[in-house]
Amino acid sequence: MAEGFSNQEWEICVNRTWFSGSLGLRLLASGLVLAMAACSASHSSSTGTTPQTLSVTLGSSSVVAPQDGTTASVAVTIGAQSGTPAVAVSGLPAGLTGRFATTNGGPSGTITFTGSAGAAAGSYTATVTVTDGALSASQSLTVVSAVVAKVGSNNDTTQGVNGVLKQFMSTSFQVAEWFGDYFGTGATATSRESTLAALGPQHIRLQPVSQGVPMIANTGNASDWDFTLLDQTVQPVLAITDKSPEFQVAVAPAWMCFSNGDLDVANHVKDFAAYAANLVRYYNKGGFDVQGTHFQSASNQPITWWGIFNEPTYNGITPAQYVTIYNTVVPAMLAVDPTIKFSAVEYGGSTLGTGESTDPEIYLPVLFAPPSQGGLNAQIDIVSNHFYSSCNQSDPDTSLFADVPQYADVGRYILQEVHSRPDLVNVPVWTTENNVNADYDAGNGMSACNPGKAFVDDHRGTSAFFAAWRPYVFSQLGKAGNEALYHWNYSGDQQYGEVDPNGVPYLSYWVDKTLAALYPFTSATPGQKILALNATEETTVELLATQNGNGSVTVLVSNHAVQSPADNNGPGAPRTVILDLSSLGSFSSASLLTIDATTSVSTGPTPVSVTPPARMSITLNGYGSAFLTLNP
Repeated sequence: MAEGFSNQEWEICVNRTWFSGSLGLRLLASGLVLAMAACSASHSSSTGTTPQTLSVTLGSSSVVAPQDGTTASVAVTIGAQSGTPAVAVSGLPAGLTGRFATTNGGPSGTITFTGSAGAAAGSYTATVTVTDGALSASQSLTVVSAVVAKVGSNNDTTQGVNGVLKQFMSTSFQVAEWFGDYFGTGATATSRESTLAALGPQHIRLQPVSQGVPMIANTGNASDWDFTLLDQTVQPVLAITDKSPEFQVAVAPAWMCFSNGDLDVANHVKDFAAYAANLVRYYNKGGFDVQGTHFQSASNQPITWWGIFNEPTYNGITPAQYVTIYNTVVPAMLAVDPTIKFSAVEYGGSTLGTGESTDPEIYLPVLFAPPSQGGLNAQIDIVSNHFYSSCNQSDPDTSLFADVPQYADVGRYILQEVHSRPDLVNVPVWTTENNVNADYDAGNGMSACNPGKAFVDDHRGTSAFFAAWRPYVFSQLGKAGNEALYHWNYSGDQQYGEVDPNGVPYLSYWVDKTLAALYPFTSATPGQKILALNATEETTVELLATQNGNGSVTVLVSNHAVQSPADNNGPGAPRTVILDLSSLGSFSSASLLTIDATTSVSTGPTPVSVTPPARMSITLNGYGSAFLTLNP
């Protein structure tokens, strides 16, 4: 190409050169170099016409247009030999404008972009077109419609528990033959216990089912009991973290149940209570004896927290039957150890308003009616709820994200029902099971939730999807007043685990570890004040601003924007959020930690030091979350 000509200018020159007769054939035959030379010269062509050129260059390939109307500009350099070229901008969404103005007499100038809350957040490809008579030139650039979130210095007392985020993170173990001896012995046990402890869980939940249930039969012989499989998990958990797990008496021994596994309440509720009382004796009160054989925990660490039954809604238990179970079992356990505490309901159900038997508006009022009207009358220390976004791997990402605020509403409703009783007004709600998908292999590779269909692992439980979804859940439930969020299940496959069966962390481990570290809630650290926050849009991003007792502030930005409505474990769409922190005053230092598809699963996310800003832009290029920490 001739010196001094751009691709675009060469196209214009070639289009304007008049090739005719034998001269044109000779020029074409002799190659493009001759034609280029002709265009670059200032003399007339064979017709005596001087070729005209037009070019446009943009000062940037992208620009961010905040939704609060703050303007953003891009320089436009126009190369034209005469006239006043016209400049137009196309490809912008409604609510976002781009206007050109010349500078220094033109023809070059500046395009000023102005956004608004009416312009949907996202990235758009805009085209800048310059025309001058019959000539035209264009360039494209990316225009980002950015969410603006103004963080206030005042406490939002309508959120959380009277304006405080009181939500700790924890995890769970389902103890059964398919789980096996996860911890092992020796160096393996030391390593796996260390990885679990580093996660920072409180009141780790233990759920024995199947062969994990220590009472095998009811012959009256010592062989009726075997704690071996159960204690392979319970004993290591008793020795680490807060040394205060929650033992869920999830199911009754098989001999107390119907053939389908449901508890025969009418005939065996007292047997179930006696079984639960023996569990308390085993772990807390020096054990019990059967036919000369003594059964006692190897640890002197007692178990304080006990959950009574698992998801009665899905395990054949009516509300009235659950009242009978709870009111019978809890007093029997308290008779053995009056210091223990109880988790009631362990509710698994649908969203509000379905009219199904699992609808909380149908199931829960019976439980929390006044004791004189048949409600629960035994000691209640917490009420537990379970939340999964799906039970079908084919559900798209959009569906799973849409479930999150609906379950926050369920949490608010549960609190409302519990606190409607004056004696329970201070009882908190914990979410003791939470994950993306509740489906599992019911045998022969078939789905438990979708009869007749093959079960497929849902990898959204450990992918970048989870890095957006779990912080979204954490924020929504925490703002609804929930006080604990448990991962289900600690060790497992890519659908459920925080670590794999060999103890190697998934991305989900680092997400939960980050939440536990940044949002501590214990008796020593009584939660964080939720700060007022006003955002121009919160349909595809979740925002949470909190302040710790030492004056530090943490701002969570979670991007759950879906790239395509049909995406299933998709990459997510980019989002930019501009944080207006001007109301908070000055800070001495700040750091930004991001978890997304680029995060190392081996080492986890690394915080990056940033200058404490008054206005800061955070971009997530797909599913993921960012945590900005500001230190006084």
